Amino acid sequence: GKRDVDDPRNSLIFHFQRLVLELKPKFFVMENVPGIASGEHKELLNILISSFLEAGYQVEENYQVLNAVNYGVPQARKRLFLIGCKKDYELPKYPQPTTILPKIKVPQRYKKVNLPAVPTVWDAIGDLPEVENYSELLHRDWVIAEYGKCSTYASIMRGIDGLDDDYSYDREYDRQILSCSLRTKHSQESMERFHAAKHGEKEPISRFYKLHPEGVCNTLRAGTDRARGAYTSPRPIHPIAPRCITVREAARLHSYPDWFRFHVTKWHGFRQVGNSVPPRLAKVVAAQIISALGVTAIKPSLKLTWGDDSLLKLNWSEAEQYYLKS
Repeated sequence: GKRDVDDPRNSLIFHFQRLVLELKPKFFVMENVPGIASGEHKELLNILISSFLEAGYQVEENYQVLNAVNYGVPQARKRLFLIGCKKDYELPKYPQPTTILPKIKVPQRYKKVNLPAVPTVWDAIGDLPEVENYSELLHRDWVIAEYGKCSTYASIMRGIDGLDDDYSYDREYDRQILSCSLRTKHSQESMERFHAAKHGEKEPISRFYKLHPEGVCNTLRAGTDRARGAYTSPRPIHPIAPRCITVREAARLHSYPDWFRFHVTKWHGFRQVGNSVPPRLAKVVAAQIISALGVTAIKPSLKLTWGDDSLLKLNWSEAEQYYLKS
């Protein structure tokens, strides 16, 4: 993505640098928009790499841009990853792709690649209850709802099925609860435009992208923070219903399991999704570090329950006060 050199978010790069140099971890991974490796931004990246080398770290200077769609995430999302480690450890390799685009999107040169297709948009969200059927979701973000038939991907997101290489804590929660699904009130005119929009293209007036059920999601973005106007990035249009997707639907398209909850407001919830590394992509990068360490991962036996609901309702100042006291 594009980003101004003077963008205050660039300062986060040097906060990351400071934390690595102060904490001295064995390994580190930094993720950022691909634009950081071009133009004036590249100087920031070179300064960062040089500081790590001077501090005794190995850094993979042939850094790579990874696309989440190649790692089991139903979203086209390219991000640059910078990986480093202390000199007495083996530098992790970048993960090899595990999935390719669905057949309708695969370029001819990739037709012979022997990899499974990434889950589609409908694989990801097709089982989720239609929020327009639940009036409760006009004033709160959760409801007890009836789910549809799960795809393999959706079954994993719901926690019905698991993976052999899942080393996360199991979670105890009610799988009939549809969370993070506060409805959006669209005008009749907007709904008609959304309905008429073509799958896989932008709606001409709003410029919102309408998801193709057999394709993948476009990049989910966070929007701007308070200092830059607190604008919400355009949310994709649901492939079937004439509305924008919910935070839960965005989370599914980002590969978050259903037990993971976000802020109760749509603005904060979408920012949390859009600002994050898709869990499935983070997992394959982390697996390379496990391999470099030469250790065997073990799944914990402890089951965790849902956390404190009230934390999902804090505003900026309340959250700041809470975590500073903690």
